Amino acid sequence: MRWRKRRSAPGPELPRLPDEPVSRTFGFERGKPVDRWYIERFLAEHSADVRGRVLEVAESTYTGWYGGDDVTTSDVLYAAEGNPDATVVGDLTTGAGIPEEAYDCFICTQTLQVIYDIRAAVAGTRRLLAPGGVLLATLPGISQISREDNRDWGDWWRFTARSAQRLFADVYGEEHVQVRQHGNVHAAAAFLYGLAAEDLDPSALESTDPDFHLVMTVRAARASSER
Repeated sequence: MRWRKRRSAPGPELPRLPDEPVSRTFGFERGKPVDRWYIERFLAEHSADVRGRVLEVAESTYTGWYGGDDVTTSDVLYAAEGNPDATVVGDLTTGAGIPEEAYDCFICTQTLQVIYDIRAAVAGTRRLLAPGGVLLATLPGISQISREDNRDWGDWWRFTARSAQRLFADVYGEEHVQVRQHGNVHAAAAFLYGLAAEDLDPSALESTDPDFHLVMTVRAARASSER
């Protein structure tokens, strides 16, 4: 707890920061959003998990990029009617509409923060996986609100590596969960101002600062022997 209160001398004068972001849509119009740089690196590192029967939220882009010919079935999950790409319309919190033990991999990026009953949703990610199946999920830490998601679903949560670890370990078991935090103060500030990854030197994205959790990545496996 930051309980200490004390007077201190002013630090050196710094340049004035802009009052407004350069983008309010995460930098999409400028290039790749900073958080997506970390997300796509994570998926590339775990591309061997994108195989067999794969389910992805909202679209199948990452399934195609990282699974390729190793994917035998590609499904798209959406929570409501109206998405022309959706092959499965269902609710992660209740399981309604989603087949159980049906998928070898579930790609769930930047989605769980818009589900209020987050614990039930995490349980739902395990329920749809076949024994031995793998969840590849990402969660926001330091981030602006998504206006579109907040309008349609509610933008409810932000996470740290510790909260993500506990959340998924409670469902999958500690030994089946790997959580990593990504980012640093430079990357976090750039992301909040709406700069894109292309606006930054790659070295500014590579370093990790344990005090600045920009994105959390989660690999969680359903044990082969579990039912």
